Amino acid sequence: MFSKDIGIDLGTANLLIHGKGKGIVINEPAIVAIEKQSKKVLAVGDEAYQMVGRTPGNIVVVRPMKDGVIADFDVTEAMLTHFINKLNVKGFLSKPRILICCPTNITSVEQKAIRQAAEKAGGKQVFLEEEPKVAAIGAGMDIFQPTGNMVIDIGGGTTDVAVLSMGDIVTSESINVAGDQFDHDIIQHIKKQHKLLIGDRTAEQVKKEVGTVFLSKAKSSTIDIRGRDMVSGLPRTLTVTSEEINQALHESVSMIVQAAKNVLEKTPPELSADIIDLGVFLTGGGAMLHGIDLLLAEELKVPVFVSEHPLNCVAIGTGVLLETIGKSPARTR
Repeated sequence: MFSKDIGIDLGTANLLIHGKGKGIVINEPAIVAIEKQSKKVLAVGDEAYQMVGRTPGNIVVVRPMKDGVIADFDVTEAMLTHFINKLNVKGFLSKPRILICCPTNITSVEQKAIRQAAEKAGGKQVFLEEEPKVAAIGAGMDIFQPTGNMVIDIGGGTTDVAVLSMGDIVTSESINVAGDQFDHDIIQHIKKQHKLLIGDRTAEQVKKEVGTVFLSKAKSSTIDIRGRDMVSGLPRTLTVTSEEINQALHESVSMIVQAAKNVLEKTPPELSADIIDLGVFLTGGGAMLHGIDLLLAEELKVPVFVSEHPLNCVAIGTGVLLETIGKSPARTR
């Protein structure tokens, strides 16, 4: 009867949808291209991503989600409607039940906005669940036992740090420093040090290919990037090294380390002992940044592991919770 239930990882950078019994059915950038005057949606997801930084003046490419919450309600609704229609889960008389993940620190107003957007997009009932909890389940952690499990979910807009036990969050912290901030740091560094302007897509490529936050283990690599010279106004090519990107990312990564330390300081001693045994799991796209596991292990003095499919952990976790939807602690808010 409820085979059309879906779980949505409504991320700042990417939107993933898990169909009950089908696995991840959609994994696309959370980006929408809009015609400025008419507000008409021209492209969504992968198609819109191709347009980033390459559109004429009458078309804007926007991310409707910012820092894990809705920045533009109408565009978010249009994006959700597009993806839900693509799945063909709405029948003449039936609508899907939707489980959506959100950061731990969002307000009741922001929760309401997410819920309304999902209902308008075609959801029958909308359940909200906290992201680090769902990410921990997706990473294969058994959070329903009376033992301490710690997860650091580094997404696009937010980093969520949480200690979980007995199926719920014991202590947590959420900061607006994650993958997007890393890209911004790289853009600013190149601009300041080399007087070269580069776009978001180039910054993301640099982060993925030569970005590192732990130099002693890093293979020193370089990448050639192209942009606009701020002095001459002409195109120019520049070679960037891993060491440089390490400097650019230092401040933001320090904030993530501090957030993890803050959560550990508030954790009950028995659960702290469990974390020494079980370690800390990293999820989200930021977990793939070179050396971040080694840096956190050195700073926190506990073992740190990158989960098997860091990008998909939240979506996989929604799939597990969908099996118990209605019976689980997931709540309609």
